[in-house]
Amino acid sequence: MKIVYMKFGIIKERKNPPDRRVVFSPEKLQEFQQQFPEASIVVESSDIRVYADDAYAKAGFEITEDLSDCDVLIGVKEVPIAALLPNKKYFFFSHTIKKQPYNRDLLKAMLEKNITLYDHEVITDTRGNRLIGFGRYAGLVGAYNGFRALGLKAQSFSLPKAESLADLPALIAALNSIKLPTIKILLTGTGKVAKGAKEILDAMHIKSVSISAYLTESFDEPVYCKIDVLDYNKRIDGLVLTNHDFYNNPSAYVANFMRFAKVTDYFIAGHFFGDGSPYLFTREDAKSDHFNIHLVADISCDIDGPVASTLRASTIADPIYGYDPETSAEVAYTSPNAITVMAVDNLPCELPKDASDGFGDLFLTHVIPAFFNGDKDGILARAAMTNAQQLTPRYEYLQGYVNGEE
Repeated sequence: MKIVYMKFGIIKERKNPPDRRVVFSPEKLQEFQQQFPEASIVVESSDIRVYADDAYAKAGFEITEDLSDCDVLIGVKEVPIAALLPNKKYFFFSHTIKKQPYNRDLLKAMLEKNITLYDHEVITDTRGNRLIGFGRYAGLVGAYNGFRALGLKAQSFSLPKAESLADLPALIAALNSIKLPTIKILLTGTGKVAKGAKEILDAMHIKSVSISAYLTESFDEPVYCKIDVLDYNKRIDGLVLTNHDFYNNPSAYVANFMRFAKVTDYFIAGHFFGDGSPYLFTREDAKSDHFNIHLVADISCDIDGPVASTLRASTIADPIYGYDPETSAEVAYTSPNAITVMAVDNLPCELPKDASDGFGDLFLTHVIPAFFNGDKDGILARAAMTNAQQLTPRYEYLQGYVNGEE
Protein backbone atom coordinates (compact mmCIF):
# COMPACT_ATOMS: atom_id res chain seq x y z
CA MET A 1 0.00 0.00 0.00
CA LYS A 2 1.21 3.48 -0.85
CA ILE A 3 2.57 5.36 2.16
CA VAL A 4 0.54 8.48 2.94
CA TYR A 5 2.37 11.42 4.49
CA MET A 6 0.07 13.88 6.25
CA LYS A 7 0.44 16.65 8.79
CA PHE A 8 -2.11 16.84 11.59
CA GLY A 9 -2.68 19.82 13.89
CA ILE A 10 -4.42 19.77 17.28
CA ILE A 11 -6.17 23.12 17.42
CA LYS A 12 -6.83 25.49 20.29
CA GLU A 13 -10.46 25.73 21.43
CA ARG A 14 -11.70 29.27 20.89
CA LYS A 15 -15.39 29.11 21.67
CA ASN A 16 -16.84 30.91 24.70
CA PRO A 17 -17.41 29.87 27.40
CA PRO A 18 -13.97 28.22 27.30
CA ASP A 19 -13.90 24.47 26.72
CA ARG A 20 -10.91 22.67 28.24
CA ARG A 21 -11.42 19.41 26.34
CA VAL A 22 -9.09 18.19 23.59
CA VAL A 23 -9.39 15.29 21.15
CA PHE A 24 -5.98 13.81 22.03
CA SER A 25 -4.14 13.72 25.34
CA PRO A 26 -0.31 13.76 25.13
CA GLU A 27 -0.23 10.02 25.83
CA LYS A 28 -2.84 9.20 23.19
CA LEU A 29 -1.06 11.43 20.69
CA GLN A 30 2.10 9.39 21.28
CA GLU A 31 0.11 6.23 20.47
CA PHE A 32 -1.09 7.92 17.28
CA GLN A 33 2.50 8.71 16.30
CA GLN A 34 3.70 5.20 17.09
CA GLN A 35 0.94 3.55 15.06
CA PHE A 36 1.36 5.89 12.10
CA PRO A 37 4.99 7.06 11.97
CA GLU A 38 4.38 8.57 8.54
CA ALA A 39 2.13 11.19 10.20
CA SER A 40 3.53 14.53 11.30
CA ILE A 41 1.73 16.01 14.33
CA VAL A 42 1.88 19.48 15.90
CA VAL A 43 -0.10 21.07 18.73
CA GLU A 44 -1.40 24.63 18.69
CA SER A 45 -0.53 26.48 21.88
CA SER A 46 -3.43 26.85 24.33
CA ASP A 47 -3.72 28.38 27.77
CA ILE A 48 -7.07 26.72 28.59
CA ARG A 49 -6.61 23.10 27.53
CA VAL A 50 -6.85 20.49 30.31
CA TYR A 51 -3.40 19.27 29.27
CA ALA A 52 -0.83 22.09 29.30
CA ASP A 53 1.47 22.85 26.36
CA ASP A 54 4.38 21.58 28.41
CA ALA A 55 2.84 18.11 28.67
CA TYR A 56 2.72 17.83 24.87
CA ALA A 57 6.25 19.20 24.54
CA LYS A 58 7.53 16.62 27.03
CA ALA A 59 5.75 13.94 24.98
CA GLY A 60 7.81 15.02 21.98
CA PHE A 61 5.42 17.27 20.05
CA GLU A 62 6.07 20.68 18.58
CA ILE A 63 4.01 23.49 20.10
CA THR A 64 3.20 26.15 17.54
CA GLU A 65 1.04 29.18 16.78
CA ASP A 66 1.08 28.48 13.03
CA LEU A 67 -0.95 25.60 11.59
CA SER A 68 -0.94 26.86 8.01
CA ASP A 69 1.12 23.91 6.72
CA CYS A 70 -1.15 21.25 8.26
CA ASP A 71 -3.42 19.07 6.14
CA VAL A 72 -5.87 18.06 8.88
CA LEU A 73 -6.95 20.17 11.86
CA ILE A 74 -8.66 18.48 14.80
CA GLY A 75 -10.73 20.21 17.49
CA VAL A 76 -13.80 19.72 19.66
CA LYS A 77 -16.20 22.67 19.39
CA GLU A 78 -17.04 25.04 16.54
CA VAL A 79 -14.16 27.10 15.16
CA PRO A 80 -14.91 30.84 14.90
CA ILE A 81 -15.20 31.92 11.27
CA ALA A 82 -12.28 34.35 11.57
CA ALA A 83 -10.01 31.51 12.74
CA LEU A 84 -10.83 29.09 9.90
CA LEU A 85 -7.87 28.35 7.63
CA PRO A 86 -8.88 27.88 3.97
CA ASN A 87 -8.27 24.69 1.99
CA LYS A 88 -7.95 22.48 5.08
CA LYS A 89 -9.65 19.37 6.41
CA TYR A 90 -11.32 20.06 9.78
CA PHE A 91 -12.82 17.85 12.47
CA PHE A 92 -15.14 19.40 15.08
CA PHE A 93 -18.77 19.47 16.22
CA SER A 94 -20.30 21.99 13.81
CA HIS A 95 -23.89 21.81 15.15
CA THR A 96 -25.33 22.33 11.67
CA ILE A 97 -26.90 18.98 10.70
CA LYS A 98 -30.24 20.01 12.24
CA LYS A 99 -30.10 23.39 10.47
CA GLN A 100 -29.25 25.23 13.67
CA PRO A 101 -29.74 28.89 12.72
CA TYR A 102 -26.86 30.15 14.88
CA ASN A 103 -24.28 28.21 12.83
CA ARG A 104 -25.57 28.79 9.29
CA ASP A 105 -22.86 31.38 8.62
CA LEU A 106 -20.21 28.95 9.86
CA LEU A 107 -21.21 26.26 7.36
CA LYS A 108 -21.46 28.85 4.60
CA ALA A 109 -17.96 30.13 5.44
CA MET A 110 -16.49 26.62 5.29
CA LEU A 111 -17.90 26.19 1.80
CA GLU A 112 -16.53 29.55 0.72
CA LYS A 113 -13.10 28.75 2.18
CA ASN A 114 -12.94 25.35 0.42
CA ILE A 115 -12.81 23.51 3.74
CA THR A 116 -13.61 19.81 4.00
CA LEU A 117 -15.62 19.44 7.21
CA TYR A 118 -15.81 16.13 9.01
CA ASP A 119 -18.36 16.51 11.78
CA HIS A 120 -17.75 14.36 14.88
CA GLU A 121 -21.51 13.90 15.19
CA VAL A 122 -21.75 12.02 11.88
CA ILE A 123 -18.75 9.73 12.22
CA THR A 124 -20.66 6.46 11.92
CA ASP A 125 -20.36 2.81 11.00
CA THR A 126 -22.09 1.28 7.97
CA ARG A 127 -25.33 0.90 9.96
CA GLY A 128 -25.40 4.56 10.97
CA ASN A 129 -24.33 4.04 14.58
CA ARG A 130 -22.21 6.86 15.97
CA LEU A 131 -18.65 5.79 16.69
CA ILE A 132 -17.37 8.67 18.80
CA GLY A 133 -18.80 11.21 21.20
CA PHE A 134 -18.94 12.46 24.76
CA GLY A 135 -22.27 10.86 25.68
CA ARG A 136 -20.87 8.66 28.43
CA TYR A 137 -19.36 11.67 30.17
CA ALA A 138 -22.60 13.64 29.91
CA GLY A 139 -24.28 10.73 31.69
CA LEU A 140 -21.61 10.51 34.39
CA VAL A 141 -21.63 14.22 35.20
CA GLY A 142 -25.38 14.62 34.79
CA ALA A 143 -26.16 11.94 37.36
CA TYR A 144 -23.56 13.43 39.73
CA ASN A 145 -25.03 16.92 39.34
CA GLY A 146 -28.46 15.55 40.13
CA PHE A 147 -27.25 14.15 43.44
CA ARG A 148 -25.53 17.44 44.16
CA ALA A 149 -28.84 19.23 43.57
CA LEU A 150 -30.60 16.76 45.87
CA GLY A 151 -28.25 17.66 48.71
CA LEU A 152 -28.56 21.39 48.09
CA LYS A 153 -32.36 21.33 48.00
CA ALA A 154 -32.72 19.20 51.14
CA GLN A 155 -29.72 20.83 52.83
CA SER A 156 -28.78 17.29 53.87
CA PHE A 157 -25.31 16.97 52.32
CA SER A 158 -22.89 19.02 50.26
CA LEU A 159 -21.04 17.90 47.13
CA PRO A 160 -18.40 20.00 45.32
CA LYS A 161 -18.99 21.00 41.72
CA ALA A 162 -17.83 18.30 39.33
CA GLU A 163 -15.54 20.73 37.52
CA SER A 164 -13.55 21.23 40.74
CA LEU A 165 -12.70 17.53 40.98
CA ALA A 166 -9.61 16.05 39.35
CA ASP A 167 -11.15 13.10 37.55
CA LEU A 168 -13.83 10.41 37.57
CA PRO A 169 -12.42 8.47 40.57
CA ALA A 170 -12.53 11.71 42.61
CA LEU A 171 -16.13 12.27 41.53
CA ILE A 172 -17.14 8.75 42.59
CA ALA A 173 -15.29 9.11 45.89
CA ALA A 174 -17.26 12.29 46.62
CA LEU A 175 -20.55 10.52 45.93
CA ASN A 176 -19.62 7.60 48.16
CA SER A 177 -19.03 10.01 51.04
CA ILE A 178 -22.72 10.98 51.27
CA LYS A 179 -25.71 9.20 52.77
CA LEU A 180 -28.82 9.12 50.58
CA PRO A 181 -32.40 9.00 51.79
CA THR A 182 -34.58 6.05 50.75
CA ILE A 183 -35.46 7.45 47.34
CA LYS A 184 -36.58 5.89 44.08
CA ILE A 185 -34.51 6.90 41.05
CA LEU A 186 -35.73 6.48 37.47
CA LEU A 187 -33.34 6.42 34.50
CA THR A 188 -34.53 6.55 30.89
CA GLY A 189 -32.44 5.52 27.88
CA THR A 190 -30.22 2.76 26.56
CA GLY A 191 -27.43 4.69 24.81
CA LYS A 192 -24.07 6.02 25.95
CA VAL A 193 -25.65 8.80 28.06
CA ALA A 194 -27.84 6.39 30.03
CA LYS A 195 -24.96 3.93 30.41
CA GLY A 196 -22.81 6.72 31.84
CA ALA A 197 -25.52 7.62 34.36
CA LYS A 198 -25.91 3.93 35.25
CA GLU A 199 -22.16 3.75 35.94
CA ILE A 200 -22.64 6.38 38.62
CA LEU A 201 -25.61 4.61 40.22
CA ASP A 202 -23.74 1.31 40.26
CA ALA A 203 -20.55 2.93 41.60
CA MET A 204 -22.67 4.23 44.50
CA HIS A 205 -23.94 0.65 45.08
CA ILE A 206 -27.55 1.71 44.60
CA LYS A 207 -29.75 -1.34 44.12
CA SER A 208 -31.23 -1.91 40.67
CA VAL A 209 -34.81 -3.22 40.74
CA SER A 210 -37.29 -4.51 38.17
CA ILE A 211 -40.09 -2.38 36.77
CA SER A 212 -42.68 -4.41 38.64
CA ALA A 213 -40.88 -4.03 41.98
CA TYR A 214 -40.20 -0.33 41.35
CA LEU A 215 -43.87 0.39 40.67
CA THR A 216 -45.40 -1.67 43.47
CA GLU A 217 -42.95 -2.12 46.32
CA SER A 218 -41.47 0.03 49.07
CA PHE A 219 -37.79 -0.20 50.01
CA ASP A 220 -35.67 0.64 53.04
CA GLU A 221 -32.76 1.76 50.84
CA PRO A 222 -32.28 3.88 47.69
CA VAL A 223 -33.13 1.99 44.48
CA TYR A 224 -33.14 2.70 40.78
CA CYS A 225 -34.92 1.39 37.70
CA LYS A 226 -33.67 1.80 34.13
CA ILE A 227 -36.39 1.87 31.45
CA ASP A 228 -36.63 1.93 27.66
CA VAL A 229 -39.09 3.51 25.22
CA LEU A 230 -41.69 0.73 25.31
CA ASP A 231 -41.77 0.93 29.10
CA TYR A 232 -42.90 4.56 29.10
CA ASN A 233 -44.85 4.61 25.81
CA LYS A 234 -47.69 2.37 24.61
CA ARG A 235 -49.47 1.94 21.31
CA ILE A 236 -52.86 3.61 21.07
CA ASP A 237 -54.37 0.40 19.64
CA GLY A 238 -53.02 -1.69 22.52
CA LEU A 239 -50.66 -3.81 20.43
CA VAL A 240 -47.27 -4.59 21.95
CA LEU A 241 -44.67 -4.52 19.20
CA THR A 242 -40.97 -3.58 19.06
CA ASN A 243 -38.71 -0.58 19.65
CA HIS A 244 -38.29 -0.45 15.88
CA ASP A 245 -42.04 0.07 15.47
CA PHE A 246 -41.95 2.94 17.96
CA TYR A 247 -39.06 4.64 16.16
CA ASN A 248 -40.83 4.30 12.79
CA ASN A 249 -44.35 5.15 13.99
CA PRO A 250 -44.14 7.41 17.05
CA SER A 251 -47.54 8.95 16.27
CA ALA A 252 -49.13 5.54 16.94
CA TYR A 253 -48.08 5.82 20.60
CA VAL A 254 -49.04 7.74 23.71
CA ALA A 255 -47.00 8.27 26.85
CA ASN A 256 -47.23 5.74 29.64
CA PHE A 257 -44.85 7.62 31.92
CA MET A 258 -47.20 8.70 34.68
CA ARG A 259 -47.14 5.26 36.28
CA PHE A 260 -43.45 5.92 36.96
CA ALA A 261 -43.95 9.59 37.90
CA LYS A 262 -46.30 8.52 40.72
CA VAL A 263 -43.53 6.67 42.56
CA THR A 264 -40.31 8.42 41.44
CA ASP A 265 -38.35 10.91 43.54
CA TYR A 266 -35.37 11.60 41.25
CA PHE A 267 -35.69 11.31 37.46
CA ILE A 268 -32.58 11.10 35.25
CA ALA A 269 -33.49 11.78 31.60
CA GLY A 270 -30.87 9.96 29.55
CA HIS A 271 -32.99 9.04 26.53
CA PHE A 272 -32.87 10.26 22.94
CA PHE A 273 -36.10 12.05 22.01
CA GLY A 274 -37.10 11.58 18.38
CA ASP A 275 -39.30 13.98 16.41
CA GLY A 276 -42.98 13.14 16.77
CA SER A 277 -42.55 11.03 19.91
CA PRO A 278 -44.99 11.53 22.80
CA TYR A 279 -43.85 13.83 25.60
CA LEU A 280 -42.89 11.94 28.76
CA PHE A 281 -44.81 14.34 30.98
CA THR A 282 -46.63 17.57 30.20
CA ARG A 283 -47.25 20.67 32.27
CA GLU A 284 -50.70 19.33 33.08
CA ASP A 285 -49.20 16.01 34.20
CA ALA A 286 -46.86 17.85 36.57
CA LYS A 287 -49.88 19.53 38.22
CA SER A 288 -51.42 16.17 39.13
CA ASP A 289 -51.66 15.24 42.80
CA HIS A 290 -50.18 11.89 41.79
CA PHE A 291 -47.02 13.42 40.29
CA ASN A 292 -44.25 12.65 42.77
CA ILE A 293 -41.02 13.64 40.96
CA HIS A 294 -39.26 16.45 42.79
CA LEU A 295 -35.84 16.33 41.12
CA VAL A 296 -35.01 16.09 37.40
CA ALA A 297 -31.53 15.73 35.94
CA ASP A 298 -32.36 16.32 32.28
CA ILE A 299 -29.19 15.21 30.53
CA SER A 300 -31.01 15.05 27.20
CA CYS A 301 -31.97 18.71 27.68
CA ASP A 302 -34.75 19.14 25.11
CA ILE A 303 -36.04 22.62 25.86
CA ASP A 304 -39.78 23.10 26.45
CA GLY A 305 -40.42 19.60 25.18
CA PRO A 306 -40.78 16.01 26.43
CA VAL A 307 -39.79 16.86 30.02
CA ALA A 308 -42.09 19.76 30.88
CA SER A 309 -39.95 21.08 33.73
CA THR A 310 -37.01 21.82 31.40
CA LEU A 311 -37.79 25.42 30.52
CA ARG A 312 -34.22 26.26 29.51
CA ALA A 313 -30.70 24.92 29.54
CA SER A 314 -28.76 25.78 32.67
CA THR A 315 -25.06 26.50 32.90
CA ILE A 316 -22.05 25.00 34.65
CA ALA A 317 -21.77 28.23 36.64
CA ASP A 318 -25.46 28.15 37.65
CA PRO A 319 -26.66 24.58 37.05
CA ILE A 320 -29.91 24.39 39.04
CA TYR A 321 -33.27 26.11 38.87
CA GLY A 322 -36.78 25.42 40.07
CA TYR A 323 -40.01 24.65 38.18
CA ASP A 324 -43.33 25.52 39.80
CA PRO A 325 -45.85 22.93 38.55
CA GLU A 326 -48.81 25.14 39.47
CA THR A 327 -47.72 28.13 37.39
CA SER A 328 -45.49 26.26 34.89
CA ALA A 329 -42.90 28.97 35.54
CA GLU A 330 -39.32 29.10 36.68
CA VAL A 331 -38.77 29.78 40.37
CA ALA A 332 -35.89 29.45 42.81
CA TYR A 333 -35.06 25.77 43.33
CA THR A 334 -35.30 26.42 47.07
CA SER A 335 -39.03 27.21 46.75
CA PRO A 336 -40.99 24.65 48.80
CA ASN A 337 -43.12 23.25 45.96
CA ALA A 338 -40.54 23.56 43.18
CA ILE A 339 -39.33 20.63 41.11
CA THR A 340 -35.55 20.98 41.14
CA VAL A 341 -34.14 20.97 37.60
CA MET A 342 -30.56 20.36 36.47
CA ALA A 343 -30.35 20.88 32.69
CA VAL A 344 -26.74 21.77 31.87
CA ASP A 345 -26.24 21.24 28.13
CA ASN A 346 -22.43 20.90 28.08
CA LEU A 347 -21.89 18.44 30.91
CA PRO A 348 -18.73 16.71 29.58
CA CYS A 349 -16.87 20.02 29.99
CA GLU A 350 -17.03 19.43 33.75
CA LEU A 351 -14.92 16.29 33.44
CA PRO A 352 -12.45 17.45 30.78
CA LYS A 353 -9.58 15.06 31.48
CA ASP A 354 -11.62 11.86 31.45
CA ALA A 355 -13.75 13.07 28.54
CA SER A 356 -10.66 13.91 26.49
CA ASP A 357 -9.00 10.58 27.27
CA GLY A 358 -12.08 8.60 26.27
CA PHE A 359 -12.73 10.62 23.12
CA GLY A 360 -9.13 10.27 21.96
CA ASP A 361 -9.24 6.52 22.40
CA LEU A 362 -12.30 6.27 20.15
CA PHE A 363 -10.89 8.73 17.60
CA LEU A 364 -7.62 6.82 17.27
CA THR A 365 -9.47 3.51 16.94
CA HIS A 366 -12.11 4.54 14.42
CA VAL A 367 -11.00 7.65 12.53
CA ILE A 368 -7.24 8.05 12.17
CA PRO A 369 -6.68 4.67 10.43
CA ALA A 370 -9.02 5.80 7.62
CA PHE A 371 -6.42 8.33 6.48
CA PHE A 372 -3.87 5.57 5.99
CA ASN A 373 -5.94 2.64 4.69
CA GLY A 374 -7.65 4.40 1.80
CA ASP A 375 -10.79 4.89 3.93
CA LYS A 376 -11.64 1.26 3.27
CA ASP A 377 -14.62 1.33 5.66
CA GLY A 378 -16.03 4.63 4.36
CA ILE A 379 -15.62 6.42 7.71
CA LEU A 380 -14.35 9.66 6.15
CA ALA A 381 -16.73 9.51 3.20
CA ARG A 382 -19.76 9.33 5.48
CA ALA A 383 -18.51 12.04 7.84
CA ALA A 384 -17.53 14.59 5.16
CA MET A 385 -20.23 17.26 5.04
CA THR A 386 -18.42 19.59 2.64
CA ASN A 387 -15.87 19.08 -0.12
CA ALA A 388 -14.64 21.20 -3.03
CA GLN A 389 -16.88 24.11 -1.96
CA GLN A 390 -20.00 21.97 -2.13
CA LEU A 391 -22.16 20.00 0.27
CA THR A 392 -21.55 16.28 -0.18
CA PRO A 393 -24.56 14.27 -1.48
CA ARG A 394 -25.49 13.01 1.99
CA TYR A 395 -25.84 16.62 3.21
CA GLU A 396 -27.37 18.31 0.17
CA TYR A 397 -30.55 18.71 2.24
CA LEU A 398 -28.73 21.61 3.94
CA GLN A 399 -28.45 23.69 0.75
CA GLY A 400 -31.54 25.81 1.43
CA TYR A 401 -30.33 26.36 4.99
CA VAL A 402 -26.93 27.50 3.72
CA ASN A 403 -28.62 29.83 1.21
CA GLY A 404 -30.73 31.40 3.95
CA GLU A 405 -33.93 30.16 2.35
CA GLU A 406 -35.14 28.21 5.39
